[in-house]
Amino acid sequence: MTLGTQTWKQYYLRRSELEFRMASGRPEDFTCRALAGHKGEIDDLAYISTSEYRFDGQDKSVVCTVSSDGTVRAWDLHEGMELWSSPVQSAALVNLVAYPRLQLVVTVDERGLIKVWEAENGCEKAAFLLPMYSSALEACDIPEGPLLLAACAEGALYTLTVPWLQLLSRVNVFPGNPTSLLCSPDRQWVFASTQNSDLSPEVFYTQSLLCRSEDETPASTTLPIWLTSRACWTPDEAARLMVMHRNDNGMQLVITTYELGSRKSRDRVEVLVRQIASFLLPDTMMPPHLMKGHGSQVILLVSGSELVLFTIHGLQLVAFQDHQRPITSMWVDQTRVITSSFDLSLRVYMWNKENKFPVLKSCYHLLGGSHRWASGFTHVESDSMSIVGVEARNIGTSILRSYYFQVRCG
Repeated sequence: MTLGTQTWKQYYLRRSELEFRMASGRPEDFTCRALAGHKGEIDDLAYISTSEYRFDGQDKSVVCTVSSDGTVRAWDLHEGMELWSSPVQSAALVNLVAYPRLQLVVTVDERGLIKVWEAENGCEKAAFLLPMYSSALEACDIPEGPLLLAACAEGALYTLTVPWLQLLSRVNVFPGNPTSLLCSPDRQWVFASTQNSDLSPEVFYTQSLLCRSEDETPASTTLPIWLTSRACWTPDEAARLMVMHRNDNGMQLVITTYELGSRKSRDRVEVLVRQIASFLLPDTMMPPHLMKGHGSQVILLVSGSELVLFTIHGLQLVAFQDHQRPITSMWVDQTRVITSSFDLSLRVYMWNKENKFPVLKSCYHLLGGSHRWASGFTHVESDSMSIVGVEARNIGTSILRSYYFQVRCG
């Protein structure tokens, strides 16, 4: 709460009304807008506004997008307008991460040029050039200060300061192989892997990546698995990691859950890893292409147009087939799940946590534009008051389609 703007009762009533509206999805509950401006395809987006609930008239939802047209742009979903656009860059922008607390957004282009932008006005703040294109970016805001983790296509992991992009360390993780990165919810751990490779994934202790000398090895551990395809962390257990990989003979998909820890001595840190669960995916299931965690024991998998929930021990909780075409992305938070699809719709699900395991309820569709002009949704994100999807057009461009839920401030 913003001090002095409302009583606890006003806050409770307004938040309850907002959550009811987002759960029901009636046409009168939200405002739908199409936001156009990019002259190419939108490759990534992220909220730059904080996700806190505010009902003082100052609440707003702001997202940033990057596109093949070489620009990064900011959009106000409440007002349905573009706030600013960067000058056209020399190469297509392919990825971005946001730092809402600092009001900064970081982008990278297809050549590996990283830039920091001020979210308020789009001013460029710093730049750093990787030797090759970037295969992954991760924002890592830790007590020692905000960091940017960048994986280069050559298989090296770069740790940079934010906002000035000063190089703290460079680690060869998988030489010659594009590397994926995934930070734990508390930012203490970094999972690094190279997809469908004989190389086993590694987990790094984040603090050991700071100010490292060339001859010093960062604290890490190698997981005893191979042919890794997907991974995710559990939100409620910050050091719990779930990894999808092939079994020993390479024939079946397995999901193994690990818990990580550290043991510190005077001059070094030892990373400890313990397997706590593992199960085989059903042979009848297509290999999942999306994977997320919820709570401490629930795994959400997307296979084609199907959304399936398992526990970490392999108990299938529920399966949904609400989409007519493949699901392209998935948003998961404490209250809801949202999927986007090439069928030009977003599907909203809500959590019910009254049982031993959270129960997911399928609620409603949010429809995009006309199939005559659009080929489907490619991305979806959400905050406390809005949902936004990237709608791909048939002419090689993209627009944002936002759904803004609002309650009365009176």
